[in-house]
Amino acid sequence: MQKFSVMVGLAAVLAGTYGPATAQDLPAIPTFVEEGVSAGVASVYAGDWEYMVGGGVATFDCSGDGKADMLLSGGKAPATFYRNTSAIGGALSFLPEVSGLELDAVTGTYPLDIDSDGVTDLVLLRQGENVVMQGLGNCKFARANEDWGFDGGNEWSTAFAATWERGADWPTLAVGNYLNRLEEDFPWGSCTANWLHRPAPDASKFAAPLPLKPSFCALSMLFTDWNMSGTQSLRISNDREYYKGGQEQLWHVDPGKDPVPYTTDEGWKPLKIWGMGIASYDLDFNGMPEYFLTSMADSKLQRAAPAVHGAALAPTFADVALKAGVTAHRPYTGPEKKPSTGWHAQFDDVNNDGMVDLFVAKGNVDAMPDFAMQDPNNLLLQNADGTFIEAGDKAGVASVKTSRGAALVDFNLDGLLDLVVVNRREAAQVWRNTSTNAGHWLEVQIKQPGANTDAIGAWIEVKHGDVVMRREATVGGGHASGQIGWRHFGLGDAKGTEIRVRWPDGKVGDWNAVQADQFYIMDRDQPARIWTPK
Repeated sequence: MQKFSVMVGLAAVLAGTYGPATAQDLPAIPTFVEEGVSAGVASVYAGDWEYMVGGGVATFDCSGDGKADMLLSGGKAPATFYRNTSAIGGALSFLPEVSGLELDAVTGTYPLDIDSDGVTDLVLLRQGENVVMQGLGNCKFARANEDWGFDGGNEWSTAFAATWERGADWPTLAVGNYLNRLEEDFPWGSCTANWLHRPAPDASKFAAPLPLKPSFCALSMLFTDWNMSGTQSLRISNDREYYKGGQEQLWHVDPGKDPVPYTTDEGWKPLKIWGMGIASYDLDFNGMPEYFLTSMADSKLQRAAPAVHGAALAPTFADVALKAGVTAHRPYTGPEKKPSTGWHAQFDDVNNDGMVDLFVAKGNVDAMPDFAMQDPNNLLLQNADGTFIEAGDKAGVASVKTSRGAALVDFNLDGLLDLVVVNRREAAQVWRNTSTNAGHWLEVQIKQPGANTDAIGAWIEVKHGDVVMRREATVGGGHASGQIGWRHFGLGDAKGTEIRVRWPDGKVGDWNAVQADQFYIMDRDQPARIWTPK
């Protein structure tokens, strides 16, 4: 097992001070066993041209047992809800149940406690009207568009992100829209406007949606505090296949002000990619996140350029994907040499060595002849020097089905991250992590009273040696998929550590000593408490 690396990682990559990894430095290869069929998961993301994008999965606990249940988008078919019936530490098992979420035309699924009642709600992106579903308890849900003043519109929605603006009791939702689906014969240049749903004044509901113009066929959105200013901005990843004059975007979303995109005068550098998914994590332990952007052919790994002395940090990002070994630009196994197509991406530690890894779901849009048809999913393991190596084939997750959304999540609460992937026109796949060579771990939930019960926008910090691992609590990013629940940290050889939370309003909690291989709930202004699966 690779020991937890201190003060190296991506910082060494960027400085050019890393050398070839030795055998001792190489990360432990995890073992995944595919259990989708035996687990009872049979959902298919179905449909033709209008479902070439999307295909998400939401993971969340609606039964109160701590285990992640899930909702899979069905496209032309109804969405499917699965209750998690897995034994603790055992084989994965899911039971399809009628929940009220069985709508058709669903492209994306995102969990969020909109009304802050302690019960998770769902946002369903669709071909046509988007729908917010209120959680009623015990995994039952009901439409809430009318009660909550949510205008679901009538577009092809493909991206979502949520935040609570400072002082607000109700969330702000960003919805990304794709093409004008009535322009099937000539869709180029037909990108429709994205929307920002802000709270209505003095009411627990949403105001009329505000168009975010210009819009460039969004396929992923993420509210993120990129400069640690205490205010999240909105990143949008856009599909250059269809826009005219577009680019990737970063928007100011400041409380009480109209949203406006960052400009080149502020330091923003235009970037044009087939943007499909966003993943973020503080890889170099400097307190600010890096961003991985999936695309066709080369994907990007962006790091903010250092601030000029005495000046505020500018939104200027350098691409370090090649140095880090995460371009993921073509299949790494099998006979195909044509470029890859990346969709969902997620940073998380699959071998618990204290260095986060990167999963990327892959799959041709449909039958694009210039891109690989047999395109295996990536599982990129982080080395001690901050570079990454491919291990998808060795780990057992190199599926060549046409993948879209995904989630790394500990379904059976054994401290190892499992994997679910939504596939186009084929059944979703589920893998159980059965590794015996993994390190210690920690899983954390954060809670606060009043609005924003899940503390979206907070930062969880875990200390080990001279470095602090940080992850931002977000809903959004990836591709059409969202998660609420346990947030996972690998600890390597450490049998204990310290943890604290930077809450969304900027207050920093105290450091709490915690044991490894435990689940902890961090209630605001309270000491960390152990939660034990039953």
